[in-house]
Parts: sequence; C-alpha cells; structure tokens
Amino acid sequence: MTLRVDFTPMVDMNMLLITFFMFCTSLAKPQTMDITMPVKDEKVTEEERNKVADTKAITIILGEKNRIFYYLGKPNYTDYTSLKEATFGSSADKNSLRTLLLNRNRVNVMKVTKLKDQKARKQIKQADFDEALKKIKSDKDGEVVIIKPMEESTYKNLVDALDEMQICSIGIYAIVDMTEGDRFLVKNLQQAGALSKTAEQVAAEEAKAAQTKK
Repeated sequence: MTLRVDFTPMVDMNMLLITFFMFCTSLAKPQTMDITMPVKDEKVTEEERNKVADTKAITIILGEKNRIFYYLGKPNYTDYTSLKEATFGSSADKNSLRTLLLNRNRVNVMKVTKLKDQKARKQIKQADFDEALKKIKSDKDGEVVIIKPMEESTYKNLVDALDEMQICSIGIYAIVDMTEGDRFLVKNLQQAGALSKTAEQVAAEEAKAAQTKK
C-alpha cells in the first residue's frame, strides 16, 4: 500500500502563526539622540563661549587606538599633566569616563534617578516625566561636555562617548572639530611635556593656521 501525507492543512496553520506574530510582536523603533551642535553666531564673543570653561566645561578628545583624553576647564599648554587619559570602562573603573562624568554631574544624576523611580511607581505620567527630564538636562548648572574626535578615532568611539552622555544624564554636549591646540596637548602628553608652550604661543599658531585656510 502506498502512503501519502497531505501537508495542505499546514499552509493554513503557517498563515495563522505568521499573522499572530505580526500582530503580537512589537516592531523595532528607530532610536534618536539629541545632539547640541555649537552655535555659529558671529555676534557671540569668545568670552561668552568660554564663560563656563573654568567651572563646568569638560573637553573630551577621542584619539587613535580607542584612546580617550580629557581636560577640565581651559586647556593648560604649559602643564602636560592637565590632559588626562581615561577609559571606556564602567563606573567600577575609577579611571573611566563614566566615573568622571557621574562624579561631576552627581546632582543631576540623582535628580534623574529619583524621577525615573517616580515613573516606575506610576506616580507621574509620561508627559510630566518628559517635561521634568528636559528641565533637568537643560539646567545651566549642569556639566557642559565638548567632544572632539581626532581623524584617527573610530565611529564606535564617538557612539560610545555619546552613550556616556545619556548614561550620566549630561544634557548639554556638542561635537566640535579638533584644533591645533588640542593636537598639541595630546602630543605633549605622549612626550611627557617635552613640547610645553605658553598659551600665547599656541593661540598665535592657531590664528596663523586659520589665516592660512582663508
């Protein structure tokens, strides 16, 4: 006797399964990230742009081979130790970028944590949460981070740095181009201060380079 298995009913079952998963599975939503780009208004003076440099500004330099450097406030071209090297590690690493940002932005981090806890407990609505979170991150007393990727850095390093901004509740940050002064700081650190210059010398070199480009 010849046996024959009819798989026609399987077609209906497969269609039902596909329809079920289409309606019950949430589709992947595109993730967006707000980036504050530097203003190009020529009316803004250099003093106004740097008015938070001494207290709140953190400049991050993304280097080659996954290296990351930073300095606080204004750059010090005479002291090569003013530029420090960090890692992309977790908060357990005392030398990581995350540890630095969490310590510097401790007040806002605590506010955001409390706000998320209220949302988890359903004490506030989503609209109120978004409004309060936006207010916290736009606080002028928070940290201002300037990210400067070198030509040798990778796109992954930039994405990792932007992720740290979200993790550490940094509301004001920008991606800007490297300057000759920034390159000098990195080279001077690598050579243990052998290239130390005064701020006036570096400023004159940057002005000369800018004039050449024009």
